[in-house]
Amino acid sequence: MKHFAILFFIFISSCCFGQNNLNPYNLQVNVLRLGDRFQIQVSYVVPLDECQAFAFITDYEGSKNIPGIIDSKVISREGNRVRVERLIEERIMFFPISMKSTVEYTETSNQELNFEQISGDTKFYKGAWHLSQDKGGTLFQYESQVEPNLLIPKFIIEYFIRNSIRKRFEKMAERASQKKSSQTLACQ
Repeated sequence: MKHFAILFFIFISSCCFGQNNLNPYNLQVNVLRLGDRFQIQVSYVVPLDECQAFAFITDYEGSKNIPGIIDSKVISREGNRVRVERLIEERIMFFPISMKSTVEYTETSNQELNFEQISGDTKFYKGAWHLSQDKGGTLFQYESQVEPNLLIPKFIIEYFIRNSIRKRFEKMAERASQKKSSQTLACQ
């Protein structure tokens, strides 16, 4: 019985410590279906200061390294408003999907970035990024609402969003963490 208790304790400890290694950025993802729209909320912490974090999320053309984003280019910049054209390619089960959009970003401060699709293949896409200091660096908070314009059944789209969104933001957090040295130059 004593050996069983020790093995049980080791198993529980390894599970708990293993989970921290699987989520080094304290990534939190919440997807809620609201009729035909999906509300997405994501947060993670990366060891960057706020200036470096803001430089990372406003590197609009650098997002081509995120899974699914094939092309991303700035088409205009006026004051604090930036228009970005994107091409996204995905596969939802057996259905290949290609979507184009033009999104307008409004840089309101070094802590907030609002965005809204002004044209594109989704019916609705709008949201914001919020940045704040955290003990581990900067807390990135993303929130959006999206209404796809697809003939694919909603339950399949919901399944895809729930299962792919985590991978995308994990890749973003990882990429932000790796970009620290190059972002330092932008903040000097």
